[in-house]
Amino acid sequence: MNARLAQRYHQDGMSVTPGPQLVVKLYERLLLDLRRATKAVVDQDVEVAHEQLVHAQDIVFELNLALDVDAWDGGPALRSIYEHLGEKLVDANVRKSVRLVDECIDVVAPLVETWQEALVISQTERQVAAQTGAPGGVSGSVTA
Repeated sequence: MNARLAQRYHQDGMSVTPGPQLVVKLYERLLLDLRRATKAVVDQDVEVAHEQLVHAQDIVFELNLALDVDAWDGGPALRSIYEHLGEKLVDANVRKSVRLVDECIDVVAPLVETWQEALVISQTERQVAAQTGAPGGVSGSVTA
């Protein structure tokens, strides 16, 4: 029962998270999955490695699905990154390759930092706009 309640709490928390915060949480979880997968591959725990890599693939798929490539100039490049990551994750899972997972980490880690920084900037702009009564900040739409 407690595990079910914890899962529900987590799901509800994600479902009410504003768009930009949700994107950051997804990226952070993606990086966590990749690090767990690396450890599992090193430990030769095939089942855990598979679970982590499949979850990582699911996140990349959802980020790609939510991406509006027309919303900004970097959209098409980010789509390419997502497609590349998706392919690399499948290959890493099939081969159980630390090298391939690490290559994904090398791509994802800077993206996590960038989205975290963008979220802070967005929140700061909103706070300033709220204090001055001026419109400002980034909308809550997701362009992951």
